[in-house]
Amino acid sequence: QVQLVESGGGLVQAGGSLRLSCSASGSIFGLYTLGWHRQTPGKQRELVATLTRGQTPYYSDSAKGRFTISRDNSKNTVFLQMDSLKPEDTGVYYCAAVSIFKHPIDPPDYWGQGTQVAVAS
Repeated sequence: QVQLVESGGGLVQAGGSLRLSCSASGSIFGLYTLGWHRQTPGKQRELVATLTRGQTPYYSDSAKGRFTISRDNSKNTVFLQMDSLKPEDTGVYYCAAVSIFKHPIDPPDYWGQGTQVAVAS
């Protein structure tokens, strides 16, 4: 069983930054790819960023140039640095794990509980 615990959400002014963290149970980096999804008001949950098996980052169009995904294998943790935040980035951000036998942008096998991000204009 994979457990994912997110932290780092909060309220920030437009133009500000937040750093989200996702702590994963067990040594999962060899078996799963970790990424970040979000659900903004009135929209379906969407992939924001993930690391492919070659460790090349993938970003949604809305995240490119503003968000950076990274990981610390020694701590089983993946991060999402979010800069130049906009009000439309407001939503719940979820960490997710995808089996390495699937493509990293395929539907995840495991989800975290989510962390709320609110960007005030």
